[in-house]
Amino acid sequence: MPELPDVAIYVERLARRVVGTRLLRVRVKSPFLLRSVDPPLSEFEGSVVRDVLRLGKRIVFAFDGESFLVLHLMIAGRLRWRAPGAAIPATIGLAAFDFESGTLLFTEASKKKRASLHAVRGEHALAAHDRGGLEPLVCTPAEFAERLRLENHTLKRALTDPTLFSGIGNAYSDEILHRARLSPVTHTQKLDDDAVERLFQATRTTLTEWIERTRAELGDGFPEDVTAFRPQMAVHGKFGKPCPDCGAKVQRIVYAENESNYCPTCQTGGKLLADRALSRLLRGDWPKTAEELEERKKG
Repeated sequence: MPELPDVAIYVERLARRVVGTRLLRVRVKSPFLLRSVDPPLSEFEGSVVRDVLRLGKRIVFAFDGESFLVLHLMIAGRLRWRAPGAAIPATIGLAAFDFESGTLLFTEASKKKRASLHAVRGEHALAAHDRGGLEPLVCTPAEFAERLRLENHTLKRALTDPTLFSGIGNAYSDEILHRARLSPVTHTQKLDDDAVERLFQATRTTLTEWIERTRAELGDGFPEDVTAFRPQMAVHGKFGKPCPDCGAKVQRIVYAENESNYCPTCQTGGKLLADRALSRLLRGDWPKTAEELEERKKG
């Protein structure tokens, strides 16, 4: 799923291309995409885009009269900038937004159609799409600490909860926790002040670095290959590969459609965290350390 750095870059590059220009037409191909129509899409056609905003992981096009188009990419949704009038891709295409300056294609490479488009009228209606998470790049250390300790969750869950923090998902939470040298399963209310400060700084630094890195890679271009798995990442998507800081093999906990990737040496004091499904199956046979796991593999 595109997260804060990815969505921020989408917003930045879209703003350069469409703010001050007219939206000529909206072509919707997928019947699953459009979730609300007040005002109807026809009312946006011919209107000038006044701003492009980020609302958590959502992208918002703002028009006169407090009318907004809200795009949520979910896991597999992506945006592609093309020449005016470009055709919607046959298999993965959801919609096309034809602007004076070019066409924005909205695609989703998944059979599960989760991406969405909402047409809303008024600031109150737009606010309904805000999950209420704290913006990690503009909050103060005190605000961050208060929000983090608001409920007693694991760090992984807290960072990825959109009602607590805005825009952080599975990938960047792994990178943040690795930089902060904190276990993904540590509970928020057990952290001392030094650990909370370390997490705050790691959050700001990680997200900012990835925005700047992506911006530098793109030059003046538009992001075409947005992915949660970047070769420069330290632990996310790096299961079994060496940690760039200590060389230990990256481990993971798999649950539902998500996973936590971590370095046992840097983050858990050498302890191997138990995958719920496997630990229930193996019970007392679950290895306690990464070294024990490697020994068992050799046997």
